[in-house]
Amino acid sequence: MTEKSAKRILILSASAGAGHLRAAEAIEKALALKHPEVEVRNVDVLKYTNAAFRALYSKAYLELVNTAPELLGWLYDFFDKPRIGGNPGTNEKVRLAFDKLNTRPFIKLLKEYRPDVAICTHFLPSEILSHLREKGDFSGKLAVVVTDFDVHAMWLCSQYERFFVALEETKVHLQALGMPPDKVTISGIPIDPVFAEEKQKAQILMKHGLKENRPTILVSAGGFGVGPIEHLIQSLLKLSTPAQVLAVCGRSEELRERLSKLVEKSTTSAVQVHVLGFTKEMDELMTVADLVIGKPGGLTTSEALSKGLPFVIVNPIPGQEERNSDHLLEQGAAIRCNNLPTLAFKVDNLLKSPDRLKLLKQRARDLGHPMAAFTVARECLAL
Repeated sequence: MTEKSAKRILILSASAGAGHLRAAEAIEKALALKHPEVEVRNVDVLKYTNAAFRALYSKAYLELVNTAPELLGWLYDFFDKPRIGGNPGTNEKVRLAFDKLNTRPFIKLLKEYRPDVAICTHFLPSEILSHLREKGDFSGKLAVVVTDFDVHAMWLCSQYERFFVALEETKVHLQALGMPPDKVTISGIPIDPVFAEEKQKAQILMKHGLKENRPTILVSAGGFGVGPIEHLIQSLLKLSTPAQVLAVCGRSEELRERLSKLVEKSTTSAVQVHVLGFTKEMDELMTVADLVIGKPGGLTTSEALSKGLPFVIVNPIPGQEERNSDHLLEQGAAIRCNNLPTLAFKVDNLLKSPDRLKLLKQRARDLGHPMAAFTVARECLAL
């Protein structure tokens, strides 16, 4: 067997939604920028499982988001039963046995690569690694990066060196569950380091063919293009305030085509809609936007906050996104629209109240952690 390098970092995520992968990529970029001497490997653990298990974790999740979000919320609450000391509960034992049965190729990878530190942006790999640590089959350090504002019981494990969370309230929650305070860092959720860069708004407006004298509204369907974005755009077309809308469809080409046809049929002149597919320039779009409308996933929310961009929350997924919504509303960084027919009314009112919009932007910026990925990278190397 070859000699190990001085430092090996294994970043582990799972493609159940785009956010976990984006957080992992952000940490990988931060390590490359600040610590190029470190060997880093970024792995989607679902690629090291069988096809049925991958479908359960990724495709089934997206299907529930689109067709049965209430069931997803029920499952979220059902499994959110954190234990305070003692042995794992029945649900945890069954889930761990099932995970181990379907992730043997991942365990083989782990033993071959032998990382010094494993950084997990999804609870599946952290659960497996914690169990291997208990058995003495993994000797590396384990760091867990929670990718929502609240921490769900499925993130909790018994063997770890550090938890990274978004809010002080989340740290207080973990302490109440018995976690030592020196093992929890309030880092924010890791986002691409590009969001920490200052950019010129006028140049970006020109680059994307946007007007300076119109408010810009960003509508995001997430990385996989999920959610009722067509109905949302139909509602925004009723705005009385002249505005320009950037509709980002993610990887769904079908959604992009449907939205393009919808916009072509529109007769309104007050609202100009730019339909975009998957983009790697979200930082630029958020730099020029005045507000973002959509579902408050952990990564999208953190990106928006880093740019001082307030949220108009629409149709949050029951469970983690509902809780993200609560935090944004409590901190005064968002408003919520529960009925799409009133969306244009609420956005019009906000755009016609510049002082209120300015306050929302400031509260959003106060909540932002644009350097979160660098914080995670630095502290993990110091473990």
